[in-house]
Amino acid sequence: MTSPVARMDLTLFFKSALIGLSIAAPVGPVGLLCIQRSLDHGARIGFLSGLGAALADACFGALGAFGVQALIQAFVALATPLALVGSGFLAWMGLRLLRATPARRAAALVEPGNGWKALASVFALTLTNPMTILAFIAVFAGLGAGATPGTASALLMVAGVFCGSALWWLALALGVAAVRHHLDAGLLRRVDQAAGLFLLGFAAWQLARVLAA
Repeated sequence: MTSPVARMDLTLFFKSALIGLSIAAPVGPVGLLCIQRSLDHGARIGFLSGLGAALADACFGALGAFGVQALIQAFVALATPLALVGSGFLAWMGLRLLRATPARRAAALVEPGNGWKALASVFALTLTNPMTILAFIAVFAGLGAGATPGTASALLMVAGVFCGSALWWLALALGVAAVRHHLDAGLLRRVDQAAGLFLLGFAAWQLARVLAA
């Protein structure tokens, strides 16, 4: 028979997993990159790209769960520089997609450490979005993170966020990769171009918002 403490732990884990899933699910630059990479390179690279976002979400979730006020305040204070770096990073990735040829995409598949590069690039991109940490702080406050005693509960929350986010990226990568073989090279090229234009547009929008602040 499950004890009340175990039931509370499971409830906390699943609530945190739903938070990770709900924050990962909306389609934005990261979702678009995961879709594009799953189409071009398969489920493995697409999932590893999403896993980079899941790791960043877990880092932000840890700050919210453990209430690390000094780091939270540092991220808030660095909101403008982080947004500028993120805009530049998005623009760079957008230009790479616009300029990529089929031959260069095929060569990229055999580059050593390609998966780690995919993970690291999206991890860095997600970390440059300070609004994500504010979202986690607000949601975790609603969950009562500060009132939940013990390091174990905070770790459960972080694990839940990571698992929920990772589950979304795995499902998205597998789903997109399942249809990639039915698409011809011309359509894949147009997807790359559309993704590149979207990333450039999002970079310009984010830069305009920073300059207007």
